[in-house]
Amino acid sequence: MPTSHEFKLMEPQPLHIKIRPETILDTDAIAKVNQLAFGQENEALLVERIRQSDRFIPALSLVAEIDGEVVGHILFSYVDLVSEEKLPVLALAPLAVHPQFQRQGIGSQLVEAGVAIADTMQEPLAIVLGHPAFYTRFGFKRSVLYGIKPPFSAPEEAFMIKPLQQYQTVYQGIVAYPPAFDGV
Repeated sequence: MPTSHEFKLMEPQPLHIKIRPETILDTDAIAKVNQLAFGQENEALLVERIRQSDRFIPALSLVAEIDGEVVGHILFSYVDLVSEEKLPVLALAPLAVHPQFQRQGIGSQLVEAGVAIADTMQEPLAIVLGHPAFYTRFGFKRSVLYGIKPPFSAPEEAFMIKPLQQYQTVYQGIVAYPPAFDGV
């Protein structure tokens, strides 16, 4: 009979996550991840409407995959910032991780990758309506500090922006979401 010192407990292996731009083959998996993460299909429909619009940025629709399976998705697309002029800026919406893989750093990796890509694309900022405890870890700050307001009533701490390297103070005004966001 083996003694107890002959058994070696296996340490949990870290997840090997690959972050990459979506492909046409990911469409169904992205919809499924969004439906499971949010418990409804609104966000999956939003992704599809944005994908079909002129506000879609293929390089900023990223998936997280483990062993070839899509387990997370993030989408940055164009919205407008309206004041004396109308300037295109990024909106982060939605961010979804399959419930089985939540709280394992996948959402964080997607945000970090998306922000890094947006920065290399010389985008000025990204807007998000989300949980402050999560997004402030990535440098998102209350948008009112930058003179940027939502087009609807939202808790001040939840409507945030992440200024990127190309940010300038000219980026102020009210956010105008395109028709793809209607009904969300």
